[in-house]
Amino acid sequence: SKNLTLWIKEDSKKWPSGVTYEFGGETENSSKASASIFEQLPIAGFIIIMLLVFQFNSIKKTSIIIFTIPLGLIGVIWGLLLTQQPFGFMSMLGVISLSGIVVNNAIVLVDYTNLIRKRKRAELELDETTLISNEDFKASVIEGGKTRLRPVLLTAITTILGLFPLASGLNINFFSLVSDWDPQIFFGGDNVIFFKPMSLAIIYGLTFATFLTLVVVPIMYYSIYRFKIWLYKLCNWRIKINL
Repeated sequence: SKNLTLWIKEDSKKWPSGVTYEFGGETENSSKASASIFEQLPIAGFIIIMLLVFQFNSIKKTSIIIFTIPLGLIGVIWGLLLTQQPFGFMSMLGVISLSGIVVNNAIVLVDYTNLIRKRKRAELELDETTLISNEDFKASVIEGGKTRLRPVLLTAITTILGLFPLASGLNINFFSLVSDWDPQIFFGGDNVIFFKPMSLAIIYGLTFATFLTLVVVPIMYYSIYRFKIWLYKLCNWRIKINL
């Protein structure tokens, strides 16, 4: 603990020269695991970004999807502060799991919106040098958000409900439930101390990020397209816009 660390530091001033101290046991294992995760995170992040670039063939769409990860971190920080939970190794695992869920929701939203935009271009019979108008693009973004609203919300709700037993320490005795119809339900136990920070990090982060994803991602997608048209007009590039 923090008090123990301060006591050792103060007491170490009285130790003979050359004598040092270090923490072992669970603290040592947790520190090694955390250091290993932080070392591998840049590699994993680079691989994810490359896969997204290959999938969408666009740095713009990849940037929009990656931008949703900080949205989840905002919810994690506020959630841990409200519940007075430490940000340790298990919370870090929750953040990594949360990033995958949030990115998946953004991929579903961006990919379907892009599909609607392509269908709109085919419907208007536009060639590669002609861009659809702002209004048609905006309609595609709105339709994509409305269609993918249910899958994104269902993903968030099922994940939160699935993590509720870990976060609350819900325990059910299935042996007594089957034999005596007595579930012996209670909250607490040793597992909740270990898994609660991870569960709360995912629950609060996902709740916060889901609503922001449904709002921020379409706005960014549409804003970047408007900036693209403005840049074409500014540079006088030979691009036609279907009005």
